[in-house]
Amino acid sequence: MKILMPFVILFLGLGCAQPPLEEMERAREAVFRAENDANAVSYANDTLTRARNALRSMQSEADSKRYDSARTYAAEAIAAADKAIADGRAGVQRIAAESASLISGLRSEIEDTSRNINGARYSLMDLDYDMLDRRIVNAYNTADQTDIDQAAGRYQDAMNNARTVRTDLANINQMIANAVVIGKK
Repeated sequence: MKILMPFVILFLGLGCAQPPLEEMERAREAVFRAENDANAVSYANDTLTRARNALRSMQSEADSKRYDSARTYAAEAIAAADKAIADGRAGVQRIAAESASLISGLRSEIEDTSRNINGARYSLMDLDYDMLDRRIVNAYNTADQTDIDQAAGRYQDAMNNARTVRTDLANINQMIANAVVIGKK
């Protein structure tokens, strides 16, 4: 009887092992929430991928009846999914601040370039002032759209528009500088 007792205990212990169903379901729900969080998808894709991989490993371990390992992967999936959501929020805050910084001086740059055009016009430099005036009007219109995009939370669009305006202003100022050099010859 004493010899059989350890085998009975071992058999009962193995037979009672159950998959961590509750932990696994919480892991699935956490990853689902992260996958459906637009910010997590946009700004924390690597962390979201880790959550998905942990979820797959969890299922594989559960299917292989390695329940302790499945439980560990479930916890890892939950932690990674929660981190992806937090990283997504941080990503939005970061890009919102970056966008706001990029567009903050945009109108004053347009005004400076407009003054440069007027100075060139006053100095009778050989430039196409109708085209330059159209480009300044376009810069103001694009800056208006940039403000709209920023207010609507379309930060990437706002940044792209602000960069476009800045590039065009730099090109206009370069044309004026080139005209000054040519005028001095």
